[in-house]
Amino acid sequence: MLLVPLLLLASADLTFTAEIAAGKVDRTHDPVRVPLVVPAGQTFTATATLDGKEVPVAVLASQLGAAGKETAEAWLVVPKLEAGKTATAKLTLSAGKPSGPLVWKKQPERATLFNGTTPVLQYEHPKLDESKREATFKVYHHAYSPEGVLLTKGVGGEFTHHRGLFYGFMKVSYDKTTVDIWHCRKQTHQAHHSFLDESAPNAVVGRHRVRIDWNGDGNKTFAIEERELAAFPLPGGTLIEFASKLTPTVDEIQLDGDPQHAGFHFRASNEVAGKEERQTTYFIRPDGVGKPGTEVNWPANKKHVNLPWLAMNFGLGKERYTAVYLDLPTNPKEARFSERTYGRFGSYFVTTVTKDKPLLVRYRVWVQKGAPSTEAIEKWSQMFIHPARAVVK
Repeated sequence: MLLVPLLLLASADLTFTAEIAAGKVDRTHDPVRVPLVVPAGQTFTATATLDGKEVPVAVLASQLGAAGKETAEAWLVVPKLEAGKTATAKLTLSAGKPSGPLVWKKQPERATLFNGTTPVLQYEHPKLDESKREATFKVYHHAYSPEGVLLTKGVGGEFTHHRGLFYGFMKVSYDKTTVDIWHCRKQTHQAHHSFLDESAPNAVVGRHRVRIDWNGDGNKTFAIEERELAAFPLPGGTLIEFASKLTPTVDEIQLDGDPQHAGFHFRASNEVAGKEERQTTYFIRPDGVGKPGTEVNWPANKKHVNLPWLAMNFGLGKERYTAVYLDLPTNPKEARFSERTYGRFGSYFVTTVTKDKPLLVRYRVWVQKGAPSTEAIEKWSQMFIHPARAVVK
């Protein structure tokens, strides 16, 4: 009985009007999600205006719903919206195959997001090979500058277990066993299982979601991670969002470690670890800009916890780049931060995870050439902590 109206609906354009509220934060080049309900099993091309001006828009399917419908999400970038103000978005969806410069391209054990011909993100997911274990015991994502320069480190170099954007814990305890899925010692390793979702080509966001198995003694899976990476090419830089849902296959796991060997981290190219290069690395903190070649770490500095953001500026070739790490209050706390002038920084926490209460985390990383101001970083942090609200009328 539902097929006829759905088919009729699919043959005509779908239109939506949404009010986007800035809330208490001034917004500049801020990606905003607009929730939609659309016919199931369809793909759409889309156009959008914001207060009458045309803006790029991407429509990504989410999950199946009831009665032949599915939820979806439209993403657009709000160029500017003052605190307390609202903007009106009008979206038109037409049946068809989406297109745009942001496209995922797959090779064996690798998936790369391109913006046209420029690489943006790269997912490295080698299959474990015991004959070359060190090169295959974990998965991670590379990050590129907006110009396509590889900013992050892969296999080898100083501390080979540091790779790109990576996530793990030195101490994971379960069933009277403790394993190290940071260094991936003994049989412990992270293994790519499958691709769960992937954004179609579009002009706003490149996103994918993958299943990663966390394997311990006997190569047995003790937790399943759904990891989602999304990249937004924006004026002046690239905004990367990392989201993870970790669900134990056992009753309970305890996650622990130390600031240098646990949590979510960014590792710059191994070139940054050179003797001269590391003397020029410096960190931008909420309380100011640090001196080149110096670090602040917990627990030597007990106040280096629960930072809303932290940034690292480093030299690569003849250029300098900055990576900004943005945290959320909803991520587990106490978040203990680590800085290393050879090019790694991030934070970790201690927590217990059960089947009934999976671990959910979200971080953002901003990468750009040169150095942003502390005011700009604080604004990105506030936009992340206090997202704009979009309501479809």
